Amino acid sequence: MFQRARRALGLVTRRPAPLSPVPQDGPVVYPAGWFPAIKVDEVMRGRVAFVGLPPADLGSDIDWRADPYGNRSWALNLHALRWMGRLVGEYERSGRQECLTRATEIAGDWVRKNPRGGIGVSPWAWAEHPVALRAPALVCLSAHVRATWLFDSLAEHGGILSDPAPYRQGHNHGLDQDIALLAVGCRLRRERWRDLAVRRMTESAELSIDAQGALHEQAPRYGLYVHRRLGAALEAIGRSGAAIPASLAARRTSLEAYVSHATQPDGRLVPIGDSPADTRPEGFPHEKDTVKVFDGGYAFGRTAWDDPRSAYYSIRFGPGRRLHGHEDHLGVTYHAHGRDILVEAGFHSYERTAYREWTTSPEAHNVPVVVGATFREGTATRLVNSFVERARQSYTLADDAYGVRRTRSVLVCHGTDLMAVLDTVPAGSALRNLWHLGPSLRVVSSRDGRVVLADGSLRVTLLQLTMPSLRPIGGQEVRPCAISTGYLKKADTVTVLSPPAASLLTLIVPGAEDPEISLSEGRVTVRTPGGPVSFTPSLDRP
Repeated sequence: MFQRARRALGLVTRRPAPLSPVPQDGPVVYPAGWFPAIKVDEVMRGRVAFVGLPPADLGSDIDWRADPYGNRSWALNLHALRWMGRLVGEYERSGRQECLTRATEIAGDWVRKNPRGGIGVSPWAWAEHPVALRAPALVCLSAHVRATWLFDSLAEHGGILSDPAPYRQGHNHGLDQDIALLAVGCRLRRERWRDLAVRRMTESAELSIDAQGALHEQAPRYGLYVHRRLGAALEAIGRSGAAIPASLAARRTSLEAYVSHATQPDGRLVPIGDSPADTRPEGFPHEKDTVKVFDGGYAFGRTAWDDPRSAYYSIRFGPGRRLHGHEDHLGVTYHAHGRDILVEAGFHSYERTAYREWTTSPEAHNVPVVVGATFREGTATRLVNSFVERARQSYTLADDAYGVRRTRSVLVCHGTDLMAVLDTVPAGSALRNLWHLGPSLRVVSSRDGRVVLADGSLRVTLLQLTMPSLRPIGGQEVRPCAISTGYLKKADTVTVLSPPAASLLTLIVPGAEDPEISLSEGRVTVRTPGGPVSFTPSLDRP
């Protein structure tokens, strides 16, 4: 009766091969329960939903070239077949035979319609990442289905995964390739594939994760992803009977410091590089120290752990842009009083749009831009010096990304919340710095070098002084801007663009609308709501 109903709905397709008892082959080291959750009944009706987009109707006769949203990530997920793997997991959990039947139909349809090198086959079918994500799903299906087409496809996937040409060493895709090769190698009892997978993922981890735990992909979101995937890898290695390399386990553990320090007091990852601003890591232990400088190019600091109203900042420097990084060097973010004060443009999507290109540019970050000079992509930035105490920290950074030396010094004070930033370029050059404000802040006033913002009763002041006179400098432009608050999400906010100057001191004072500022004996004193803060104008001697 159920089959007749399914035929009426057009959900039954020709089975690629008859089913038979579970084969006595190698172990399945990648459980079907590890695949992302799906709405099982919706998928059984031929509808799938990926990357937060609305469900799309695939029907029974799936068009594997479909791309209803023109979205690269959607197309990748279609061919990854992890949604099919979850049907296998539902069969294992509930015993619903129709889930296994439908999973077999989907996988068989994919294999039949997507021959490697075939005319009209979607380029996503055999792209390196879908291959890596799809292979474990086919392995899980093979635990219940013995069919020549399925085991032949597993062997084909294993051959691709073991080929050094498409392998992405030191990349999160490479880790997924290694996990997949491990799963296929164990299932087909090809120990050389299993051993290659373990060896490659160990070597890659040592390349991509430094001794402090910073991931060289330059986006904390990928530190979170790699940590999770390494957890799956270590468990799969253990299931395979192979020894877990101590160095691989250690590199995974080291990522925890990177992710925890990159997590703001409100529980969201700071949106550096391709890190969606609404990503929330969970269960990551943190160190006792509230400040951490990573040689890979990050400084993170906070007033206290486990306090949602703690002040927090991030600063970027280090090697030039690579992989999931942005041109954000010298950029800062600032979070205080439970609100975003200074933000990044963030990560919107991987679509090849003008907006995506802009979000990776220097102008999408809180950086100094040299007037009339051409930006040189991929330039490294040096951390010249740093001074760290619990209540205040200062940093000086420099590079020649515009063909002249630009220097930024940053002072952050905690308790008496204040961020001071000094930007300089050589005589004969001028800079303008950009400040992207949190979307909850609205401009109350802008005059005489002082921009006042508000969020309810909270006031935040951004004040700019020219150096060395320390006089307020007016002429700021307050522009509308759109930042990304998550994948395919935007929010309207404002950007403050400074007037041109060879040297600018910018003060950000949360909680104050009209902070009093004085100069005495070569030191600047700012009266903040938490008390006075005194420092040298150069910011190098707190």
